[in-house]
Order: sequence, then structure tokens, then C-alpha cells
Amino acid sequence: MKIAYIIFDAMIAESELIINDDGSVFHLHLKPEELADNIILVGDPGRVDIISEYLTDKEFRHQSREFVSVTGKYRGKRITALSTGIGTDNIDIVMNELDALANIDFSTREICPVKKSLNILRIGTSGAVQPDIPLGSFVFSHISVGCDGLLNWYADRDAIALPDIEEAFKAHTHWNRHLPDPYFVSAGQEMISRFRDCTIKGMTIAASGFYGPQGRVLRMPLAMPDMLDTFGSFRFGEWRITNFEMEGSAIAGIAAHLGHNAGTVCCIIANRFLKSSNPDYKPQVRKLIELSLDRMTD
Repeated sequence: MKIAYIIFDAMIAESELIINDDGSVFHLHLKPEELADNIILVGDPGRVDIISEYLTDKEFRHQSREFVSVTGKYRGKRITALSTGIGTDNIDIVMNELDALANIDFSTREICPVKKSLNILRIGTSGAVQPDIPLGSFVFSHISVGCDGLLNWYADRDAIALPDIEEAFKAHTHWNRHLPDPYFVSAGQEMISRFRDCTIKGMTIAASGFYGPQGRVLRMPLAMPDMLDTFGSFRFGEWRITNFEMEGSAIAGIAAHLGHNAGTVCCIIANRFLKSSNPDYKPQVRKLIELSLDRMTD
């Protein structure tokens, strides 16, 4: 059997890091000098324009596919708002390209000798799985649970994961062997401290889809038909599964690998346990945006 070894050259090849003709990174169409150290990620491109309403000294507005970006100032501090679209596959693109913008010299294609640590916060919407988490509340994901498998494609995933909780979770759920191996990753401690006093402490499932992977049934039966009850009843010390969303695990995992301070905070717009939802959730999302801007620039 032949074993392939990957050798990292000093210069990153054009095929591995694609730089557009204008000097911007391939998908995000951002240039290194356009990226602030404080970054807010949102799934919906329309939310970038909502955040932009609060910014002064706006430098640009870029749009490429679902990736919309604006950099400006809030309370005198520079901040970038960027939409990611839905799913951890998009987050793989976003997080790697943000890190490239911060830590790779685009003129030489070499990794910068001094690494920059970015502050990255995802603002999203979410469905609670516990009956005591009310609609309109804000949950900060102290721990993100990746049911998407993305982090397993990278080496040393165990170095940043929480193996004791992973094993307990798989045992409790009788984890289906056909599903990706779940991973548990903590948010950045600095980001946790910024939101500790104003949010519910969460351990959040990042699902690989909206329907089956979150236990919704339309016309196809589920591989784990008792998913909601099983996830909701899991306990590990003080921890319990609080909510579903679709991006936080990849953000937490890639940030931990690359040395960035990242986290996810979500507005609860549905309660899966109570089978209730709030279709008029946009005012609460705006409040969460305001809170996040304040905490990101304290």
C-alpha cells in the first residue's frame, strides 16, 4: 500500500489559494486591507445591510454570490460584517479565507511569521430543544456540537475537541454508524466572557441540514426517529443540548485550530419541544445585533 505524504511548501500554490485579479480572495472578494479584526458573520445577506445601518465610515459593500461584506466603524472601532449563506460547507470557505486574509501574505503567497487572531461572532436564529428556553431569548453556544463531519477532514481534530462528552453523547444516542462522527468544540473563552451575563449558556447542535438532520419529518422517515427526545435528554455534568442551528461547529472548530477567538449567539425563534414558533422574530434579531455590536466593541 502506498502512503501519500503532503509537504507544505513555503509558497502556497495558486491552485490552493486562488486570488482574484484585483487582489481579493476567491469567494469572499475581500482584500487583506479591507478586513477588520472584529468580524460579525450572519447567514442571511440581508442582515449585513441591517448591521450596516449601525456603522459609520463605511469603506465598501462587496457582493459575490451569497457572500456580502461591509467594513465600517461602530463606536470608533473598525468592524466587518459578512454573510456566509447556510451550512458548514460555506463556513469552511469563509473561515479559511478570513484566516488567509489575516495570516497569508498575498504578494508572496507565504504564511506571515506573526499570526493575527481575529474576533469572529456568528449571529443567527435557532430552535430550542428544552421547554424552559423561551422564544425571543438569546443562547450563546459555549459548546458547539458538529453533526456535519466537517472538522473530521482536518488533522488533529482531537486536539481541540472534547472527547469525554463526545463518547458520552454517542453512547446516549446509540449513534447511527452511517452518520458522521460528531465533534464537540468550545467557543473562544474571550468571546464567552463578553456574552456570559446576557445570554443563556448553550450546548448547540450544528446540523448538516434543516429537515431530517434536525428531526423534521415531511415525506421521508428519519434514521433517528427519536432524535429530539434523545438529544433533549442528554446530560453531561452541567451540560445539556439547548438548541439547533447549522454553522457554529465549523466556526468554533476551525477558529480553535487557527487561533481565532470565535463564538455563536442565536435568537430563539422556535421551540421544538413545545412545537411553537415566532414568525415575527425580526425585532428580536435586531436587538441581538445591537447587543452584539456593543459587546464586540467594549
